[in-house]
Amino acid sequence: MAGLIGDKTRSKMLMALMSGKALTATELACEADISAQTASTHLSKLTEGSLLVVRKQGRHKYFQLRDHEVAEILEKLLNISSTQARRSIDTGPANPDLRKARICYDHLAGSFGIALYDSLMAEGIILEEFQSAELTEKGKKFFSKLGVDIEELRKTRRPLCKSCLDWSERRNHLAGSLGQWILEDAFSKKWAQRRLDSRVIDFSHSGLKKFLHNYRVSIEI
Repeated sequence: MAGLIGDKTRSKMLMALMSGKALTATELACEADISAQTASTHLSKLTEGSLLVVRKQGRHKYFQLRDHEVAEILEKLLNISSTQARRSIDTGPANPDLRKARICYDHLAGSFGIALYDSLMAEGIILEEFQSAELTEKGKKFFSKLGVDIEELRKTRRPLCKSCLDWSERRNHLAGSLGQWILEDAFSKKWAQRRLDSRVIDFSHSGLKKFLHNYRVSIEI
């Protein structure tokens, strides 16, 4: 498993899939700057190693990370590798937009994600214990009013709430099925959208104001 992830070419492909999008072999070959034939070999290894899954639609084949657990492993490795590379440096990506708001497989990461997590903690909506997050009774009522079906989310095999160590901020943001719901809700309300060919999430000015008000987040905009 470590050998599959550690290869430089395959790691580029895996990072490209961290947006949660499904990409073709050609798109991944371009991302890794290799030939289509070489990409096919690497993708076969990643698929056989259960890091990727293949989705077929018509004549096309698309590759995706197997699930959120693989994405979490990759995010943790990013934290480890950047920490060990050099000390006393800025952590995470150099791109300020990536540092501000980006998608971490299916939930919000970056400084906005940290601010959201901190606000939910301060309001007593979630509790953090031993690097894990738990929704409080107050939190259940809060999210129910926003339209979240808590019991339906609990039926999924992933945790309802989970703390995820942020690559750039080195603090926790919210993952789990609730973290996914929050981001999808922001997309559905047109408060934010994914930037094409990037992990960056762009909030409109009015959308960001509504998002911050909705979750009682206090940051300068």
